[in-house]
Amino acid sequence: MTSATLEIHLTDEDLTAALREDARRGLTATPKSLPPKWFYDARGSELFEQITELPEYYPTRTEWALLERVVGEIARTAQAEVLVELGAGSAAKTRLLLSALNAEGPLKTYVPQDVSTTALRAAADQVASEFPGLAVHGVVSDFTDTLDNLPRGGRRMIAFLGGTIGNLIPRERAEFLAGIHDVLEPGEQLLIGAGLVIDPAVLVPAYDDAAGVTAQFNRNVLRVLNNRLNADFDPEKFAHIALWDAEREWIEMRLEATEAMTVTVRDLDLTVEFAAGEQMRTEISAKFRRAGFEKELDTAGFATEQVWTDPDQRFALFLAERRY
Repeated sequence: MTSATLEIHLTDEDLTAALREDARRGLTATPKSLPPKWFYDARGSELFEQITELPEYYPTRTEWALLERVVGEIARTAQAEVLVELGAGSAAKTRLLLSALNAEGPLKTYVPQDVSTTALRAAADQVASEFPGLAVHGVVSDFTDTLDNLPRGGRRMIAFLGGTIGNLIPRERAEFLAGIHDVLEPGEQLLIGAGLVIDPAVLVPAYDDAAGVTAQFNRNVLRVLNNRLNADFDPEKFAHIALWDAEREWIEMRLEATEAMTVTVRDLDLTVEFAAGEQMRTEISAKFRRAGFEKELDTAGFATEQVWTDPDQRFALFLAERRY
């Protein structure tokens, strides 16, 4: 059996430094905001797994069913020798892709990327045991700014699933897609999953479930600040807000202070005032229209080869090729 190797470009100290910078910038801004990547400590990851199983949360199961249906077409079209997965996590959905690409013949290497060394090592070892003969080379990094650390060589396809592209504002998306373009060689491919614009009556409950799991997940970012930066947030004094911004076509998650309070972030020597009713943005989840996203890909230098959608037109998989 081929064992998995791990290449580490991001340490716990690097993550703490990035959190310090994001927290200082976001908590002193008007309006306040925090990036969604800080939801995901061990507890945040557990809560998100629970969210994916909620009846209201359609994106994960919709993408999974779509991938199951079209994975053979993806594999035949891509003919990838190397599969690179950004934000691999447990690599659960990837097994569908790996099996299909393996059946097509040319697949030689799987490169999962994630920020968590622990999660990545576990996923990489599991894949290596399930696919004997497949080289597994994990990369611990932040996909938003370390794309250049991804290994080169072989015909590659980069997969970015889960609709995570929607967490980036338009400027960040343009930079990210341009970065992927620069990493790939002409003729190599990008497979990207994106949520589509649908009825807000279905969309909003996916981010504001009846059981309150998403509310716990949203508040978890405050617990991360408490644990990693020695802050004294009382998460229960913040209400979970999820709303649809029809103009920007994205879901926005916020935390609303239920009373006036003063919060101290000791490691930053920072005191933060919250007015009663003040809201802090913690995530956006943009939804897309097919033509609009194809245009974004085109602007970044990709030619869209194929688009697959589920029967309810809630989610899409785009397979695009670097054009030049």
